[in-house]
Amino acid sequence: MAHLAGKSGYVDTGSAVSGLKSWTLDYVTDALETTDFADAGVKTYIVGGSGWTATAEGYKEGAPQTQGSSVTLKLYESAGAYWSGTALITQTSASAAHDGVVSVSYSFQGTGALSHTEA
Repeated sequence: MAHLAGKSGYVDTGSAVSGLKSWTLDYVTDALETTDFADAGVKTYIVGGSGWTATAEGYKEGAPQTQGSSVTLKLYESAGAYWSGTALITQTSASAAHDGVVSVSYSFQGTGALSHTEA
């Protein structure tokens, strides 16, 4: 399996978001504990619900994404491989320093299924 360089990645919320340089995706499934006396002290689990969150950060270019918006989020690993789902923009953070570049970051809360498309 070939490795992918992150340089081809980008974030799309209906159109590519300029200036972003990284994204992170956390896709988790709950493990529900079902331990009882018959398990002799060894914990047992079943699969519960799943969900996902994402963040993206980079340099501010143009107007920021609108907080509270529902977007179809696509997180590209390369030109044809990406994660996709509907998400709410739950947080927008910006920072500026006299000797730096104005930066922006976003937090997303997935509101349904997450899919992966491979090139």
